[in-house]
Amino acid sequence: SAGDLTVHVDDQVEVALEAVEDGTGKTRMSRLRAVQERAWAALDTAFTDNTIVTGAITGKIKGGFTIDIQGLRAFLPGSLVDARPLRDVDLSDGREIDFKIIKLDRYRNNIVVSRRALMEKELNAAREKLLAKLEDGMIVTGVVKTLTDYGAFVNLGGLDGLLHITDMAWKRVRHPSEVVNIGDEIDTRVLKFDREQGRVSLGLKQLREDPWLDVDNQYPLQSRHVGRVTNLTEYGAFVELTEGVEGLVHLSEMDWANPNIYPRRACRIGDEVEVMVLAIDAERRRISLGMKQCKPNPWQEFAAKHKKGDIINGYIRSITEFGLFIGVEGGIDGLVHYTDLSWEQSGDQAITAYKKGDELSVMVLAIDIDRQRISLGLKQMRADPFVAYVDAHSKDSTVSGVVTEVTAKGAFVELTPSVYGFLRAAEIAHERVADARTVLTKGQKVEANILAIDRRGRRIKLTIRGLQAQMEGEVTQEYARDTNLESAKLGDKIKQQLGPAADPPTDAAE
Repeated sequence: SAGDLTVHVDDQVEVALEAVEDGTGKTRMSRLRAVQERAWAALDTAFTDNTIVTGAITGKIKGGFTIDIQGLRAFLPGSLVDARPLRDVDLSDGREIDFKIIKLDRYRNNIVVSRRALMEKELNAAREKLLAKLEDGMIVTGVVKTLTDYGAFVNLGGLDGLLHITDMAWKRVRHPSEVVNIGDEIDTRVLKFDREQGRVSLGLKQLREDPWLDVDNQYPLQSRHVGRVTNLTEYGAFVELTEGVEGLVHLSEMDWANPNIYPRRACRIGDEVEVMVLAIDAERRRISLGMKQCKPNPWQEFAAKHKKGDIINGYIRSITEFGLFIGVEGGIDGLVHYTDLSWEQSGDQAITAYKKGDELSVMVLAIDIDRQRISLGLKQMRADPFVAYVDAHSKDSTVSGVVTEVTAKGAFVELTPSVYGFLRAAEIAHERVADARTVLTKGQKVEANILAIDRRGRRIKLTIRGLQAQMEGEVTQEYARDTNLESAKLGDKIKQQLGPAADPPTDAAE
């Protein structure tokens, strides 16, 4: 068929007689026709007896392959190539393969063959042999047939077993292709065999010792190790300490200065990083790791250099509803709470005077290493007007001020800028005052006594009634003093007029 000469001189060959007299006095014979006749006869016998024939693959066409069987062209449909469609079969041109004839039509020159029929017979025989010896726990050899998202199917020889992705390796596997490939010959352990259903569950990692069995001894708490970043998520990074043992570095354990850092900014997949073991749950196969613990703690370093009352410089990193975050040395932040912005203004008013990036001098109020907090103060850079005022004015002192706000219950009196006292309605006068607004008005100047001072609560209580009582007492005392003085002067005058005879007799005279 390829044009090569297959006969030689003196060879005896079969030929087909096509014509005794072809009109030119010659007898016409055909060697090819004789071969084809023999081939058709052989195929007819094979088709009738359901026997095997051998052919060579000559090419690939739509829907299958062309096969040469003894010089005749046959068709092998793709669906009949193998009982396992995805099996890696060599179907290169010239490859000789055994077939069964499933359709033979000489008049239409139509020959259809099947390789699948032979394979199914072989598979059935192999399957029965395998089922007879298969048991849970035994090690079997197979070829990876196909991959799915959840695992791989392994051909054990007549029977396919499922190697689930969770049983491929002790480490976390994202896709089966990370461990096996189609066509790989692998040893696996039978995890479960359902003889009735013909289902086999296989395990690859079970051929090796579980690395988690001794994880507590290998990775003690607070110990440091170098691992490889295997995966990044929104909540942290997975780090492989050894094959099969992975731990999670939560994003809050990545960076001292930024507890909410985006993991991809701290590391990349494949990076080798130093981590510290923070917690181990061997039963649940979880290890908590920390990256920041392997670096100097900036909070401890700050506390070692600074103490309460120190003055430091920093810049505003951010402004929130509860204060200013000031960037300090070490890449960390301290907070100036809105109540520590100004002595005179409320926090809501004072915070409007600042913007991001402003550089400020502030006082260290407190350092909490465990909670990673630094409290700073801005108003503390100046003397506290409240403290200065109460140091100069003790209880019962008479003070003056201006009414800034009046309610039914009382009035707020500004004693000096940013220092206020409260005058209850009951302390306004001796007579009962039901509503302070009927007696006092905003802007009115008043004099009162300090009734009480609460330094911790930064409150001053005032009383006008007490001042009035004090003034009345002073007037009474002055009046009594003046009366006694006049009486004494009158007695002296009488004595002068009466002379010595007016003196009372003494004991000696009696």
